[in-house]
This record gives sequence, C-alpha cells and structure tokens, in this order.
Amino acid sequence: MSRPAPFSLRLNDDERAKLEAQAGAMPLSSYIKSVIFAEDAPRYRKRRKTPVEEQRLLAEILARLGQSRQANNLNQIAKHLNLGTLVVDPDLEEDLKRAIAEVSWMRATLMDALGKSS
Repeated sequence: MSRPAPFSLRLNDDERAKLEAQAGAMPLSSYIKSVIFAEDAPRYRKRRKTPVEEQRLLAEILARLGQSRQANNLNQIAKHLNLGTLVVDPDLEEDLKRAIAEVSWMRATLMDALGKSS
C-alpha cells in the first residue's frame, strides 16, 4: 500500500521549539500523529456546506446584478453630482428610490445567504 504525498505544516521558530520540547526524543512526525490520532483528541465541527436555499439566493442576486444597469446609472449620477449638473426631477428621484431599494434587498439577501444577521 503506497502512502499519499507528504503533508506540510508551517511553524514559526517558537512553535517549532515548543513542538520539539513536547515531542522529547520522539520524531516530530510520530509525535504529531500520536497527538492527532489519540482517542481524546478534540473533535471539531465539520465544515458547513452551503445549503441549496443559500445557493439559490446567491444565484438570484448575481442574476439581478447581471440584468441591472444600476451600477452604470449610479456612476452617471455621481458624475453629474460632482460636476454640479445634477437635476433631480421626479423621474430621477423615482429611479434613485428604486436603486436604493434594490441595493438594500441585495445586501439583506447576501447577509441572509451568508448566515449573517442584517
């Protein structure tokens, strides 16, 4: 039976010295294996896999971003604002409100999909 490729572990000088002191005369690889595979070794939770619902939410956000021209529109608004040529008429005001609502939805949905509280 062949062994897979070696496993590499990077340690700073202090970590290496501490590990060598703990291992005593035992080879480091043997000591590390004995600690890792000990019956009382700590068990950590498994990596959380992204549930289907979270993937669906993320896909929906990406789809909306792909269909939207909001980034370009907001950039044009910022340009006119900086030039002092921005005229806020009812249509622009409505567009801004819609953009703000969409960005707020995207933020809340992203936070939800990532398991963070918004």
